[in-house]
Amino acid sequence: MAEILRVDHAGEFAAVKIYEAQARIFDGVRGKEAITADMVEMKAGEAVHKARFDALLNEHGVRPTAMLPLWSLAATGLGAATALMGEKAAHACTEAVESVIEEHYADQIAELADREPELAAELTKFREEELEHHDHAVAHGSREAPAYRLLSAVIKAGCRVAIKVSERV
Repeated sequence: MAEILRVDHAGEFAAVKIYEAQARIFDGVRGKEAITADMVEMKAGEAVHKARFDALLNEHGVRPTAMLPLWSLAATGLGAATALMGEKAAHACTEAVESVIEEHYADQIAELADREPELAAELTKFREEELEHHDHAVAHGSREAPAYRLLSAVIKAGCRVAIKVSERV
């Protein structure tokens, strides 16, 4: 349980940082109002998830990952870099991150279904919301980003490493 809560909290924390950085880059730039609004809206959804994991960490007496300061820098950097590459790269970032997260949630849901059905139900709801972000990104041109395959592969690999590290540290 501690690993699940710690890693999920870290993921939602990082998602907030990514969207926050992307919104900051796009904010105030003529013609970028729609993507700024998208990033602000997605950040708000991730903040709700993070707040729930904050509460669950406290409720279960689980400490967050010690890696939060590094994840903050990495997520902020990823968000800023992909936004600077353009809208499609920002959406490619969302697609890549959300594809890893939804798979991760699916595995956790299967693991928790019998022993923690209430948490499994919450994760199911969160997974559906992550899939909405994923699908929104695809619909808005994520796969047309510069060097899409490479960008997506690097982001997915980084997410998988962060998951493994956050489970333990």
